[in-house]
Amino acid sequence: MWFAIPSTMATTTGMAYLALSSQNGTHMLNMGEIDEGLVTPLIAEKILGGTGGIMILTMGAMALMSTGSGEVMAVSSIIVYDIYQTYVKPFRCNLKRNQCVLCGKIKKKIRTNGDLADQNGDVAEQNGSGVGGDTSAGCGSGSSNGPVDHMTCSCPLVSNCSRCTDDLEARQTHNKHSPTRFHYKCPIHGQFREYQDDLIEFKNWCIVLVTLGIIPLGLTVFKSGIDLNWIFYVGSIVTIPCFPPVLLSILWVKATGKGLIIGSILGLLSGIIVTLGVASTYPGGLNNFLLNTVQDNVLLAGTTTSFAVSLIVCIVASLLTHDICSPDKAEQEWQKMFDIDNPLKPWEENFREDLAGMDYDQRPSSSQMDAAFRSAKLTAFIGGGICITIFAFVIPGIMASFSVMNKTQFKVWVGFTQLWAIVMAFVVIFLPPFEEISRIRRQYQLNKRLSQKEEKMEVKDNYYPMAEQSVAKV
Repeated sequence: MWFAIPSTMATTTGMAYLALSSQNGTHMLNMGEIDEGLVTPLIAEKILGGTGGIMILTMGAMALMSTGSGEVMAVSSIIVYDIYQTYVKPFRCNLKRNQCVLCGKIKKKIRTNGDLADQNGDVAEQNGSGVGGDTSAGCGSGSSNGPVDHMTCSCPLVSNCSRCTDDLEARQTHNKHSPTRFHYKCPIHGQFREYQDDLIEFKNWCIVLVTLGIIPLGLTVFKSGIDLNWIFYVGSIVTIPCFPPVLLSILWVKATGKGLIIGSILGLLSGIIVTLGVASTYPGGLNNFLLNTVQDNVLLAGTTTSFAVSLIVCIVASLLTHDICSPDKAEQEWQKMFDIDNPLKPWEENFREDLAGMDYDQRPSSSQMDAAFRSAKLTAFIGGGICITIFAFVIPGIMASFSVMNKTQFKVWVGFTQLWAIVMAFVVIFLPPFEEISRIRRQYQLNKRLSQKEEKMEVKDNYYPMAEQSVAKV
């Protein structure tokens, strides 16, 4: 969708501007106004009148709100969960991977691919002994006095905790405007719930502060005269080296932290060096910095170098630093990702319907997850590969083969971009409601089946004598 809009808008409004400027005998905008992106609203108002200006204003406002809100939420989440919760005020300090965040005790063993293993994926010894070591006193809401014993964690799942159910019901009846804070009574999950409430309140303030901080930042950028088009073009050289580490960390079990960090840094440095080197070959060299660093060949050399170096170094460095030599080690590594969990909202509950029929203890193994989501995985790989092929090879190859388009070729290209935008608009407008209606329909059918089962049980309870009701239920 976000490829269809820029290509269609740029082609149609750009050619219309050139046509009107040619008819006028001179450019209708100066270079500064063109760089500020005023071509599109000018053409829309010239062709469609006031309605065109309102449409462009509405489109820009909606794009700004959707993009801006997402960025504000992202920055606030980084501050709260990646910085504050992890380093400033964690629920329990010095927590090891094999220790429960609620009680600090050693996690109990679970069955993983037929082996008895810790919940973090470490295969247990034959004598069943866990990893020892004291846990330091907590420094957040879950702080505790004295060392934690080495008994196995026995914290129940939040879905099976009756005290949590009572707390949630009491929380609904609690007056939100009451000056007194609601205190959870569950001895296991209560403190962690209060800690999560504190994080949510802190995040709300972060959202307000980040939103207010955008205003002076935007005014500073506007008054400084920074060329945002130059930042847009050159920014790709800075961000592209991050893509290989992100992809490898998700898809490749042998990716290591050292390898990904080294690869991203070397990719960034290589991209900058190549960009400056190629830019220096143009007339004026680096003295004409803003113009020469955004030339087509300069950007192509910088982006491809940064991506290639980052990808190659990440793979080579990870191969030299990893210690995975068996399928069991690979399973242990995947379990590290599975440990990213909230005990109040375990991720297993979100996928329980997709994992129906599989035998596992508390949470599935990586092989079970692969089997459950194999079709989705194949769809993502095939669809992603097709998109990369089209946008990185097919379309650029077609455009490169036509140094100058004739009238027929240009009509075909414009028609293709417009058809592409219409199809994507259809998908965006009609597909989400269709998915929601389908989801509501499936949930309605599930509720109906459960209701019918309950009615049958009531009929049996009323038909059989009291002494035989338990037999009837069985």
